[in-house]
Amino acid sequence: MCGILGIALADQSSKVAPELCDGCIFLQHRGQDAAGIATCGSRGRIYQCKGNGMARDVFTAPRVHGLVGSMGIAHLRYPTAGSSANSEAQPFYVNSPYGINLAHNGNLVNTVSLERYMDEDVHRHINTDSDSELLLNIFAAELEKHNKYRVNNEDVFLALEGVYRLCRGGYACVGMLAGFALFGFRDPNGIRPLLFGERENADGTKDYMLASESVVLKAHNFTKFRDLKPGEAVIIPKDCGTTEPEFRQVVPMNSYRPDLFEYVYFARPDSVLDGISVYHTRLAMGVKLAENIKKHLNPDDIDVVIPVPDTARTCALQCANALGKTYREGFVKNRYVGRTFIMPNQKERISSVRRKLNPMESEFKDKNVLIVDDSIVRGTTSREIVQMARESGATKVYFASAAPPIRYNHIYGIDLTDTKNLIAYNRSEEEIAEAIGCDQVIYQTLEDLIDCCKTKNVDKFEIGVFTGNYVTGVEDGYLQELEKVRERNRSRGLIDIKAEVDIGLYNCADY
Repeated sequence: MCGILGIALADQSSKVAPELCDGCIFLQHRGQDAAGIATCGSRGRIYQCKGNGMARDVFTAPRVHGLVGSMGIAHLRYPTAGSSANSEAQPFYVNSPYGINLAHNGNLVNTVSLERYMDEDVHRHINTDSDSELLLNIFAAELEKHNKYRVNNEDVFLALEGVYRLCRGGYACVGMLAGFALFGFRDPNGIRPLLFGERENADGTKDYMLASESVVLKAHNFTKFRDLKPGEAVIIPKDCGTTEPEFRQVVPMNSYRPDLFEYVYFARPDSVLDGISVYHTRLAMGVKLAENIKKHLNPDDIDVVIPVPDTARTCALQCANALGKTYREGFVKNRYVGRTFIMPNQKERISSVRRKLNPMESEFKDKNVLIVDDSIVRGTTSREIVQMARESGATKVYFASAAPPIRYNHIYGIDLTDTKNLIAYNRSEEEIAEAIGCDQVIYQTLEDLIDCCKTKNVDKFEIGVFTGNYVTGVEDGYLQELEKVRERNRSRGLIDIKAEVDIGLYNCADY
């Protein structure tokens, strides 16, 4: 799960980099591991700045000043099974054919066969473990088949047909062809989000944006926007001030199944994805969760409802209202500590929870507390939170999750952990409660969660993380390979030392 962004300005004498940087701040919650921008100047030269860290640290003023051009793409990386080396920061680049940059949000689940195809059939070298670099080279190989001096829209759409034919998984991508156009496309099931927007200038020309969430578009006055449909692509020409973007349904829509986890946790509450308000889904989650809590607990046994900040606040407040209970902010969050469930080391996760959340004793002492969180993954954070509540004097601690038990790996771009490390894997709710140290744990039901999110146009979702039934099919082979990759990365110092920086293109982030 990453953040992707692309902007093309009608005024080709303007620099797009400052707006890309600002857009990355709005998407920072989608990826805190690495950030990158690639821009293209009027003569087709590509400039880039990328590296590990937050956007504000990578995109310093001197670096951004060197990013020339009126069109560009950006990426914020959330670490998955690949390593955290600088060399895997995106966007990725290949010089042949034509010069292509790509930023990718998602995961491919047939990487083993694709790597073999790259090696044995099209002879393209893949320099990292990232499936994003693999996807870029698939596209480049398909585009190269036309063997033309200059590329056109039809060539790009035909190349994307090849990408759809070969690649399986969840993906939303923004790309840039040097001196020609921006392009964006979305997987045939619509698992990962991608929106297109336009902004009219004073002279009547239009700027265009592609982004992971609507909040970026609205913040930059792109008032007219829509979601790309599953299997749909768009090409935005370099001279977009005079030439309109072209849309095409490249392959038929397999289904329309956005990832349900986006609404539970990852997306900002002020975003609208696939026509569904994230904020309103979380309000509905609070009401449904309260109804389920009443089936398991006597509300009179609850004195106060306390959220785990920040994502659970909306749900917890509505849950408290539905229960008729007092809502209190019992944990103060240190905003300068990142998300914890993706940290590789258990001791590091435990230490980070204590650094990230500080309990206010007055809100816990001598009370029966209902703590509401958006989800429970490994259980490490939940266990520490329950312990902090008890240390602050809580009489009883109940723990409620806005999401159902997470019993399976997320394979489309969110690297939770190996399945066996999930707290709900092969455990009953009573066993989970014992494992995290609370008096009782209450989960949202899957049926209720789907009801909270569905609309007239979207009534099915990707729910494999809860059921093990993935929209692309049985992925046992991929999951086994994923565990091998994680093990290899844990000991890569002995097996394969990765490059710390990118190769083949001047990297502005190096100075």
